[in-house]
Amino acid sequence: MQVASYLKLSVLVALATIALKFGAWWLTGSVGLLSDALESLVNLAGAVFALMMVTVAAAPPDQDHPYGHHKAEYFSSGFEGLLILGAAVAILWAAGQRFMAPQPLQSLGIGIGLSVLSSVLNGALAYAMLRKAREHRSAALEGDARHLFTDVWTSAGVVTALIAVHLTGWLWLDPAIAVAVALNIVREGVRLVWGATDGLMDRALEPEVRRQIDTTLKEFAHQTIRFDHVVTRRAGRRRFVDLHMHMPASWTLQRAAAVRASVEQALMSAVPGLRATIQLLPMDVEAHFGDAEDLK
Repeated sequence: MQVASYLKLSVLVALATIALKFGAWWLTGSVGLLSDALESLVNLAGAVFALMMVTVAAAPPDQDHPYGHHKAEYFSSGFEGLLILGAAVAILWAAGQRFMAPQPLQSLGIGIGLSVLSSVLNGALAYAMLRKAREHRSAALEGDARHLFTDVWTSAGVVTALIAVHLTGWLWLDPAIAVAVALNIVREGVRLVWGATDGLMDRALEPEVRRQIDTTLKEFAHQTIRFDHVVTRRAGRRRFVDLHMHMPASWTLQRAAAVRASVEQALMSAVPGLRATIQLLPMDVEAHFGDAEDLK
C-alpha cells in the first residue's frame, strides 16, 4: 500500500472514530470524552490536508520548481501541529466550564466501550502508518501517525479517569483529565510544528546516512582522487549530497566523467532516494566561497 492509500484510510478511520467518540460524549456528558472527540476532528482535518500535500509532493519537477515539490509534506506536518494547538485551547475552555459547574456522568459503560473501540482502530492504523512512513521517509505520514498515537494515549487517559470517577464519585476528575489531555497534545503540537520548520530549513541528513556516504566515498579515494566540501540536505523524501571530486589535471574529460558517473551511481545505490551532484576539479585547485562558513 502506498503513502496516499494510507492517508485515505486514515480519513475513513477518522470519520469512524469521530462518530464513536462524539457518541460516547453524547451518552455520558463527559468533558474528558468531549476533549477526545475534538482531537479526532483534528485527526480528520490533518489526514485530509496530508493527503493533499502528499499529492503535491509527488508531482514531477516543472519550470517553476526544477527540484521538485518534496517539501510540501512539511506543510502538512506543521498544519497538523497548529490544529492540535487549536484543539488544546478548545479543550481547556470546556474543562474550565466544567470545573465551575460539575455535572454527573451517565451511561459510562457504553461510553467507555465506544472510546476503547475507537482507540483500537487508531492504534492499529498508527502502527502501520509509522512503519510505512519510515520506509518512504514521508514527513506527512509520520506526522499523521504520531498524532494518532497521541490520540490513543489520550483515550487511555480519559477512560482511566472515567473509571476513577465511577469508583470514587469525584466529578472534578473529569475536567482534570481534560486539562491533562490538552497539555499532552500541546507538547505533540509543538513537536510537529518544530519538526516541520526544521525540515523547511534544509536540515542535514541523518548521521547514519552521512556515514554511508563517507564510507562509499572512501572506496574511490586514493592518491589520484580526493573528495571535499561534502554537504547534505533533506527535502521531504528526497536526499541530496553536493561535493567536489579532485583528480589529476592530465586526465581527459571523458575519463573524469566516467569516474564521476561511477561515484554517483555508488552513492545512489548505497543511499536510496539520494541525488548526488559532483563538481570536478584538478587535484591542485581549491574552490572557495564568499561565505566564511563554507571554508570550515
